[in-house]
Amino acid sequence: QVQLVESGGGLVQAGGSLRLSCAASGIIFGIDAMGWYRQAPGNQRELVAAITTSSTTNYADSVKGRFTISRDNAKNTVNLQMNSLKPEDTAVYYCNADVVSRYRTMRHWGQGTQVTVSS
Repeated sequence: QVQLVESGGGLVQAGGSLRLSCAASGIIFGIDAMGWYRQAPGNQRELVAAITTSSTTNYADSVKGRFTISRDNAKNTVNLQMNSLKPEDTAVYYCNADVVSRYRTMRHWGQGTQVTVSS
């Protein structure tokens, strides 16, 4: 059983910063890509940022230059530093991880953490 637990969401004023963290636990042989998605009310879930095992990163155009994704392979964690937050960043943020088990690689998701940016 693999679990992803997120933390760090909350309410912040526009222009402020938040740092999201996500820790994977359970039977884990390794983790390939990790990432963060978000979903605002009435919208589809969208990619925010992703990072490979070698720390190659990919960002949505809307967050480039403001958000930074990082990971600690030894601790099976992924973080998202969010700066210069805007009201349109308001959403539930979900982390994911492509977890390698004995027989397969499977994508797992966290439960989501609310980020609210007030204007």
